[in-house]
Amino acid sequence: MASASNALRVFFILAVVSAVCTAKRTGAKTGDSAAALAASGGAAAPEGAAKAAGGSGTFDISKLGATSDGKTDSTKAVQDAWTSACGATGSATVLIRKGDYLVGPLNFSGPCKGAITIQLDGNLLGSNDLAKYTASWIEVSHVDNIVITGSGTLDGQGTAVYTKTKTDTVKAMPNVRAMLTLIIIFILRTGRDSRVRVRDAMQTLVLFYVTNGTVSGIKLLNSKFFHINIDASKNITVKDVNITAPGDVENTDGVHVGESSKVSITNSTIGTGDDCVSVGPGSNGVMVNSIICGPGQGISIGCLGRYKDEKDVKDVTVRDCVLKKTTNGVRIKSYEDAESVLTASHLTFENIRMDEVANPIIIDQYFCPQKVCPGKQSNSSHVVVKDVTFRNITGTSSTPQAISLLCSQSQPCSGVSLIDVNVEYAGKNNKTKAVCNNAKGTAKGSAEALACLA
Repeated sequence: MASASNALRVFFILAVVSAVCTAKRTGAKTGDSAAALAASGGAAAPEGAAKAAGGSGTFDISKLGATSDGKTDSTKAVQDAWTSACGATGSATVLIRKGDYLVGPLNFSGPCKGAITIQLDGNLLGSNDLAKYTASWIEVSHVDNIVITGSGTLDGQGTAVYTKTKTDTVKAMPNVRAMLTLIIIFILRTGRDSRVRVRDAMQTLVLFYVTNGTVSGIKLLNSKFFHINIDASKNITVKDVNITAPGDVENTDGVHVGESSKVSITNSTIGTGDDCVSVGPGSNGVMVNSIICGPGQGISIGCLGRYKDEKDVKDVTVRDCVLKKTTNGVRIKSYEDAESVLTASHLTFENIRMDEVANPIIIDQYFCPQKVCPGKQSNSSHVVVKDVTFRNITGTSSTPQAISLLCSQSQPCSGVSLIDVNVEYAGKNNKTKAVCNNAKGTAKGSAEALACLA
């Protein structure tokens, strides 16, 4: 009865909110007024901001009222510092000194008058008052030339909302209240931009329509959802970061890239309960380099085909990485009942070391996490996978099947190369093996048991 009652409440809320959103879509998009205000010169600087800047272009949150006790809400001080820095002529810095600062959602929107640096030397702690959130925790949007750097931490404090299900699977934000929040956020934000999905909610750091951005040196901890999401952005660098979340909590991806170009993710250590790095549809020119990954689900291209009107993925390179005891290695995954027709091409995985990794190399055109995919019956696929190279992949596998190329009969994978692939099963009483279904290509210099393309 309780379950049925909750379902009725959800249906009622969806009906009401949907009606409101239908009306909202005929008017100005959410966020347009803020962007227009910033474009016209921005809001007036908060009282005390000039004093906080001291004429140096540095806006110190401590001088704007922030308290470093980890308990007092310092959201306004941080937001005021951003507003002042964004409106300042020339380069400006938001300074977050050492200490713990409790903050709710932060909207760092532009356009700004000059380049911005967020100097994060202290720790920002994400509020667990879920009612405060209407989007992600920290969203940087419509900003050119921004650097987020320092020795500090963005701590999402997600451990307070992680809860085990009946099957002991742990998911980010699983409770009923949180799920209702996600649903409402999705409906409201769809009116602003069809690109924004449910997955945007309560992520730690989102770069949305950002050009020339760098995130370096900082730590990200226990996000309530994805840790970093790079969306609709270009010329972005993520380097020297450390991302950590429990290995058994799903939906806590380290870095996700979607509909973005010229993105570099390098020299970082990432261990979460989901993909260390995931590259989604519409991405091109992505370099993932020198990543230590684990725990987690590996480094992935996809999922692809989940939504309508997704764009192609091309020119993605993953190299010089080490994966440690992850549940997958390097993989390409697309929905077997894909909603979009798209192509994933010119994908390279090279110089990868596997340390007791399950399923080290995967192409999966039958991805179906909910186990209800009509496409399976028709053996159809709308996602083309071609020109994929796996080169110098070495180490050990925790599963006998080290290579799984599971391609669609209607859309076979083509141009696949297995070059110098030598991964051995680390267990006993079984042999290393590979499966290549509907995959066309060549194998060279690889272990005989893995040369299934030959």
